[in-house]
Amino acid sequence: MTSVLRPLVSAVGLVAAALLVAGCTAGPGSDSPTSSPAPGVDVDDQNDFEGTLLDDGRMFAVITVGSSTCVPQVDQVTAEGQTVTVTLVDPEGESPQPCTKDLAPRASIGVLPDGVDPKSDITLNVTYGDLTDDIDIDGDPAATAMPGTPTEYQPSAGWFDDDGLVLLTWGSSTCLPQVESLEGAGNAGTATFVTDENQVCTMDMGPRATLLAFGDDTVDDDGTFTLTLVGGGLDGTVEVR
Repeated sequence: MTSVLRPLVSAVGLVAAALLVAGCTAGPGSDSPTSSPAPGVDVDDQNDFEGTLLDDGRMFAVITVGSSTCVPQVDQVTAEGQTVTVTLVDPEGESPQPCTKDLAPRASIGVLPDGVDPKSDITLNVTYGDLTDDIDIDGDPAATAMPGTPTEYQPSAGWFDDDGLVLLTWGSSTCLPQVESLEGAGNAGTATFVTDENQVCTMDMGPRATLLAFGDDTVDDDGTFTLTLVGGGLDGTVEVR
């Protein structure tokens, strides 16, 4: 089956990750300058992509490594059975600015095409510039939604490696969540966000991805992990399956 990306992806592109700063054009294979990776980023992994399911099986995130101010956008998504083909592109802006020279993980959010079963294993075939990679995502037997059904605008999260997860929240695209502190041990963690009561936000509603990285061997991602959200208007809990 083949499905084109729905209108939601336009909003996704605006808020692909919490680190997004609009207006960068450099990407893999370009002549943009490069630099040493930020602490904690393995330069050997910068061409490898990771992925996870979000929004109870309606959406997905692709994790790439590159400039933290140039977060790729999901441009096209098609599916044939459980194989999903994804094309990432660099964000476009009226006044493109040079990308910062750091290397950091970035999350790009997309919508799964109709017909894909989130309860079964999924393969994402991802192309970003000159880079291609296949991402195998385990199905989520507990998923209760299907691609194409309306979102409930609830926070959700998914692991992309042993100690890192993507948190999906919904809100203003100009007021992205800012992590103040992160703690975790065993099967529970707490993410505290900056609360700014004087912040002026646009009235739109869109998906926002925030990457949360716990220390090595501090949390258990084998079972259900409870993430508590504090501050930033996000107070509540998320069950990370």
